Amino acid sequence: MSAQKGRDLLLKMDSGAGLVTVAGLRARTLSFNAQSVDVTHSESAGRWRELLEGAGVKRASISGSGIFKDAQSDALMRQAFFAGALVRMQVIIPDFGMVSGPFQITALEIGADHDREVTFDLTLESAGELLFEVL
Repeated sequence: MSAQKGRDLLLKMDSGAGLVTVAGLRARTLSFNAQSVDVTHSESAGRWRELLEGAGVKRASISGSGIFKDAQSDALMRQAFFAGALVRMQVIIPDFGMVSGPFQITALEIGADHDREVTFDLTLESAGELLFEVL
C-alpha cells in the first residue's frame, strides 16, 4: 500500500436516512484487538504457552478529533451518545477496505479556546459483528 492522504480515511454514521460523513474529523484512528485464551498446561511442549485458536473476544475501537461541520452531524452524534444507542458506522480505509457494523459512542468531549473554533474528541467501541469488505 502506497502512502495515502489522511483525509481520505472516512468515518460515516447511519442517520436513519442513510450514511453521512461524521463531522469534520481531522485525526482518526481505527484499532482492532483480540483477546487470547491461554490453554497452557503442565504437559505443554517445552513449557511454552499454548493459545486456543479462534477463541477470545474481538473488538474494534475508533477515536477521532475534529470540528462540527454542521448542525446535523453535531445533533446526530450528541443524540447517539446521550441515548447510549448502537449505531451502524462505516470506516473507509483507502487502498485497504471498508469496515462496517454497530458501534457505541463511549466518549464525547467538547472543548474550545476563547479565540478558536469548538472542537470535539470522540471514542467509539464496536458493539457486534463487524464486516470487512475489500474496495
